[in-house]
Amino acid sequence: MRLSRFFLPVLKEVPADVQIVSHQLMLRAGMIRQEAAGIYAWLPLGLRVLRKVEQIVREEMDRAGAVELLMPTLQLADLWRESGRYDDYGEEMLRITDRHKRDLLYGPTAEEVVTDIFRASVKSYKDLPLNLYNIQWKFRDERRPRFGVMRGREFLMKDAYSFDLDEAGARRAYNRMFVAYLNTFARMGLKAVPMKADTGPIGGDLSHEFIILAETGESQVFCHKDLVEMGAPGPDQDWDGDLQAIVDSRTALYAATEEMHDPEAFAAVPEDKQLSARGIEVGHIFYFGEKYSRPMKANVTGPDGQERPVHMGSYGVGVSRLLGAIIEASHDDAGIIWPESVAPYDVGILNLKAGDAACDAACEQAYAALTAAGRSVLYDDTAERAGAKFATMDLIGIPWQIVVGPKSIAEGNVEIKNRANGERSTQPLTEVVDRLARA
Repeated sequence: MRLSRFFLPVLKEVPADVQIVSHQLMLRAGMIRQEAAGIYAWLPLGLRVLRKVEQIVREEMDRAGAVELLMPTLQLADLWRESGRYDDYGEEMLRITDRHKRDLLYGPTAEEVVTDIFRASVKSYKDLPLNLYNIQWKFRDERRPRFGVMRGREFLMKDAYSFDLDEAGARRAYNRMFVAYLNTFARMGLKAVPMKADTGPIGGDLSHEFIILAETGESQVFCHKDLVEMGAPGPDQDWDGDLQAIVDSRTALYAATEEMHDPEAFAAVPEDKQLSARGIEVGHIFYFGEKYSRPMKANVTGPDGQERPVHMGSYGVGVSRLLGAIIEASHDDAGIIWPESVAPYDVGILNLKAGDAACDAACEQAYAALTAAGRSVLYDDTAERAGAKFATMDLIGIPWQIVVGPKSIAEGNVEIKNRANGERSTQPLTEVVDRLARA
């Protein structure tokens, strides 16, 4: 993409009430624009990152055996009345009446809808286990939306729902999602710590939040330091087998959110391993048994010929929220530092003297070669001054920068910069292009 044809409305200043780094940088980098309190338009640069995050989530869900569908944003209130949650959910639920006087709501979550879909089609234990997931926009009418996409009212969420014959099967499903989440966040360059958590309005008796540590985190968390450094299990798992050992290796060490914190248990952790920090929730998983299947009569016939309600769990990832979380964990004074897996472009090319024949030719050569190699490239072909080009490229956080100037290109060289560590070197253009084409 040539920057002269792109829509990138970068800002020099942001509103004074913008409180956290990720919100500031997303506005400055032209990723989002606020349309109303807690509601944002996703501009081209932000949308590219959002789609990359979404795709990683989708790939890891598919790998773990979940099946994607798409549920509506508007849901029938009658389904929520069946489960008993319509009146209990609170003012965060946006309730709507259509022209036919039917009560609807803008879904904050989808347990009722997916249970209705399940009960209409699945009648036998032979069709289990089943995990259905959905990547869809949700709405929760927060009283005080803040922190940009971290605490907005409208947000993109991956929510998965497992259906099993009994508790043992449901806990195996829970473990699959537990491991899949560790892999998902690791692919985004995040170290996510699973922490025992409150089940909240979704309900249930088993729940973990996946927390990344950041100074600007919204809540206090407590954990064993070793959890932060544990690597992801990786994709090569027997997803139909027993993953309990992987889960146990994480849950055996102390980790809890502020709501679930046990000071006495935390005190038993060796003092040099105690970690108290701020954290950002990026995922939440629940096992809640028959909480929805029993009142909504989502039953299957078991091997004994008897009908019984299925056991369920739900598993959420805040897809749009993750962009803010990644920025909170990965930035510097100049701007965003995107992990390569989610960066909006792989390479940025800066033409320091647009209109100069040698500079133009070198940039076109690099742009064509890298694009042909399947690398996504943002080519700054504008007539902006060099300082502004450097500032913009650092602000938007593209992992690799190729800087083409008249002096260096006269010798066949360009400068290559790594955004993450700031390292720069001058190398022949052909070597730089070959290196980045193979990356």
